[in-house]
Amino acid sequence: MENQKKRFKIGVDVSGGDLAPLEIIKGAVLAKKEVDQELILIGDKSEIEKGIKKQKSRFTIIDAPERIGMAEAPVSAVRKKRKSSIVVGCQLLKQREIDAFVSCGNTGAVVCASALILRFIEGIERPGIALLFPTQKGISLLIDAGANIDCKPIHLLQYGVMASVYYNTVLEKENPTVGLLNIGEEASKGLELLKNTHKLFGGSSLNFSGNIEAKSILSGNSDCIVCDGFVGNIALKVLEGSTEAMGKLFIEYMKKSLSGRLGLLLAKKNLKNLKKSIDYSEYGGAPLLGVDGVVIIGHGRSDAKAVKNAIGVAARELKRELNERIKKKINEICQDSRVRQILTA
Repeated sequence: MENQKKRFKIGVDVSGGDLAPLEIIKGAVLAKKEVDQELILIGDKSEIEKGIKKQKSRFTIIDAPERIGMAEAPVSAVRKKRKSSIVVGCQLLKQREIDAFVSCGNTGAVVCASALILRFIEGIERPGIALLFPTQKGISLLIDAGANIDCKPIHLLQYGVMASVYYNTVLEKENPTVGLLNIGEEASKGLELLKNTHKLFGGSSLNFSGNIEAKSILSGNSDCIVCDGFVGNIALKVLEGSTEAMGKLFIEYMKKSLSGRLGLLLAKKNLKNLKKSIDYSEYGGAPLLGVDGVVIIGHGRSDAKAVKNAIGVAARELKRELNERIKKKINEICQDSRVRQILTA
């Protein structure tokens, strides 16, 4: 008799996000049709029961009556609200009662709870949010998109290793390039943190492509782009906002003339495909790399479609055994004599 394929349990934070709980529940309903895994809804039980009744669907529910707001201070909220959906979700993951946790809630609180409860992969000191996005040459990955703003060179090196392993595993590219986000391409540019990190990357076995300027993020010249969470979060929000604004300006400008309106009509399909390729909801969520468990962080503005896709990201992550690969690569690079020499200099 053949072994049955294992069904994983994915916990979904129903209380997190600007559009919670209804859009989160709708997203879970959509995901249930596409993902062959068990979905566990975590949040206020009465709210969830009311929501799934409207959607005419059934789920396992874990009651977590407290809610961490999007504007709350992460550390104090995690410590005080032990029955919040974020804390309960991380505890369930720690206890292996679920196999992955998806949240569109307060990013800082998700990172804090993950770090305090799950702890880190051996050899990793700080977690990082990894985000895939389209470029002129395909797909690039940026880390960190907002988990850690107080970095040291060793943390950025670890981000580079995790990004390289993730890119190789997910996009199946051998030895992907890794670039360091800076204000100039020269090794002498930027803060001392970045100068020292440049030396560290250069001495490692990573396929280091050097510094990359913000104007080149979408060029695709670097498969992986490394920066601290403060810079990364700003960069991504600027890209997101400018993309939306330019799209609206382009359409408004084209509508001003008959030829422009005709052009829009003829290019409708191509424009639709372009919009889809840069729509954050298509990518769903970003993995929090470095923690001992699969944690997917969704956009705070996630609608049902984005939530569905975030759950899909979690389902795919569970099949990759990424953490073991990261552990092996971190150990290999940090034991390299050149890296050790730079770290102790």
